[in-house]
Amino acid sequence: MQRRQKEGEQKGNPRMAGHGAASQPSSRQRRLLDHLQSRSYLDVQQVCALLEVSEATARRDLAELETRGLLRRTHGGALPLLQITQDFPNDERLWRNADEKARIGKVAADLVAEGDAVFLDAGTTTLHVARRLARRADLTFITNGAGILACLSEARAERLFAVGGAYCAVNNSMTGPIAADTIRRFNVDKLFLSVSAVDPARGQISISTPDLALAQQAMIEIAQQVIVVADRSKFNRNALSVIAPLSAVDRIVTDAACRDLLEDAPEPLLRKMIFA
Repeated sequence: MQRRQKEGEQKGNPRMAGHGAASQPSSRQRRLLDHLQSRSYLDVQQVCALLEVSEATARRDLAELETRGLLRRTHGGALPLLQITQDFPNDERLWRNADEKARIGKVAADLVAEGDAVFLDAGTTTLHVARRLARRADLTFITNGAGILACLSEARAERLFAVGGAYCAVNNSMTGPIAADTIRRFNVDKLFLSVSAVDPARGQISISTPDLALAQQAMIEIAQQVIVVADRSKFNRNALSVIAPLSAVDRIVTDAACRDLLEDAPEPLLRKMIFA
């Protein structure tokens, strides 16, 4: 078996060689996805120029990303997904637009006043908010996010409450009806909410699954101020499960690159925006 595997690698068998070079395609594909988020379409030649690869390699990358549900291929290129029925896995979302999420987290954390009770919804952007707030001894924290709970407990947060429920691996959260019932036992000053999509045309925020939306609706009910944290990739899209109308949201913190996506947004929505 070892001999056949070695021979396969020497002859350039793509199934054998691909395992040894997994990090290179992953890096290429991340660049492609990040570039596609800010555009409505990329043709194959643009992909070739962006990644400095052959047309055959570009088409293979597009095919693999479509198989993983990260974009939609057309005859000559690719489109971003506008309807989100399944979120990317948590470890994959950690690297997507990481710099923008860090800036959003910093600006969002500055909205928290002394003595606030803060609910941090599970998510990779809300995790950045948690990191900024973690050492503030004057705050009370509630979260349904396992990663956020770990962050706050490692920082020795003095007043920290964890929400129980059904575990959702996609966003490392506790969710569902049990979580929703637990959430309704609290009152908070500020909620930092993670979403899959912000759709100005329909006037709503949404997420990939009903169980996640159920818990988030309970969060909105108990919050004095609802703050959505979402990078530009979440805008002008929709997802399977509606969380709430945009009228239920007080502020939306996003990255500066999102300004161009909101040129035609209604004035009430623009007044809610904070650009990091």
